[in-house]
Amino acid sequence: EGSGDVTFSQGTRMLFYLMTPNETSFSDVDSVPRYVQKATPFFIGLVLLEVFVSWLKTGELLVKINDGTTSLSAGMISRLPHVFVRSLEVSSYIYVWNNYHILELPWDSAWTWWLAFLGVDFGYYWVHRCCHELNILWAAHQVHHSSEYYNLTTALRQSVTQQCASWVFYLPMALVVPPSVFAVHIQFNLLYQFWIHTEIIRDLGPLEWILNTPSHHRVHHGRNLYCIDRNYGGTLIIWDRLFGTFTPEGDKVVYGLTRPINTFDILSVQFHYYSYLWEQFLKADGIGHKLSIIFKGPSWAPGKPRLGDHAEVPIVRKICTFIKAS
Repeated sequence: EGSGDVTFSQGTRMLFYLMTPNETSFSDVDSVPRYVQKATPFFIGLVLLEVFVSWLKTGELLVKINDGTTSLSAGMISRLPHVFVRSLEVSSYIYVWNNYHILELPWDSAWTWWLAFLGVDFGYYWVHRCCHELNILWAAHQVHHSSEYYNLTTALRQSVTQQCASWVFYLPMALVVPPSVFAVHIQFNLLYQFWIHTEIIRDLGPLEWILNTPSHHRVHHGRNLYCIDRNYGGTLIIWDRLFGTFTPEGDKVVYGLTRPINTFDILSVQFHYYSYLWEQFLKADGIGHKLSIIFKGPSWAPGKPRLGDHAEVPIVRKICTFIKAS
């Protein structure tokens, strides 16, 4: 299934969404290569390249062994189910398409390809934004933000549970866009977000207006006050500009969670927030407050706005001593 070979040229270009409609259009889902699985050697190559370039520039190793190992472990665990079954996003999409689609756009049309590109990226913006604005979804997504370093290994620090909710956001596309086209773009959208996790690339000039870039995504990973809940884009930054969630990079970004977890244990990184959420749920008074703990923002508290008061976020001055000393 989806066993088509990926050439070196394609493997390199797919990380930057530089594949053409002609070479990535398929009549059925089973013919779609599993691009994410095939990207592993290209991930490794770019990680090593980033380490080498950083060493040349600074004389120091960019990746800390404990943090990098945790990120790589999270990446492997998050992809393990996909070795055996299609992702929940694709499986649910196929179900809706088979039973409810109202129009069948041609799978081999460049127009369909570009519509799917925009549709998947728009859906991802809202997946991502909801993962920051709904506490129950943040429990999954916080995994990706838990590293206090920002390099290409951080991109691989993914949640095991996030796809349990993300599939919902793409279903409207299943009314018109064939599953084989969707299956290509849901992978490329994820792959594109790998290379933007770097401090090596500072600015991309005019492309900063349209694309999600390392600069924009550094802001997203920051715990500085100006960075919190900003720049949700996947491939494009235009959605953030349209919906008022865009912020350019300013002060030096300090990475990680506003309340660091101070551990490299992979199971704790993946699941600790669910325990915290359950404790908060039990402590909350009344059903209204209990539901707010689940469905409002991570910073919410009684008497606060839906997303809480970010001015009360701990002031960030430096990387926490636990991580720095490790």
